[in-house]
Amino acid sequence: MTFDVSGATGALAAIASTASFAPQAWKIIKTRETKNLSTITYGLTVLGFALWSAYGVMLAHWPLIACNSICFVLATFILVMKVLPASGKRAVADTLDPPTDSS
Repeated sequence: MTFDVSGATGALAAIASTASFAPQAWKIIKTRETKNLSTITYGLTVLGFALWSAYGVMLAHWPLIACNSICFVLATFILVMKVLPASGKRAVADTLDPPTDSS
């Protein structure tokens, strides 16, 4: 059995790309704050992941589809949180991370 360097590199790239969005999404949930994020940047990011996912579908290349689809969902969540009014952000964040009762 031989070690596939290109496959391992692709797998590590997919893991790193996918994992890179999770901390930002979690920070938004915890802080309910998105004022320092660029709407245009996340809009382009979402579009890019949608197109990469479509490209993966056209090639029937499941690693490409899986990684980019997960990144698409996370980036879309961040974009939606960015454009929601403060009350909407709080409602979503409270659903995903309910405030603790301090009484």
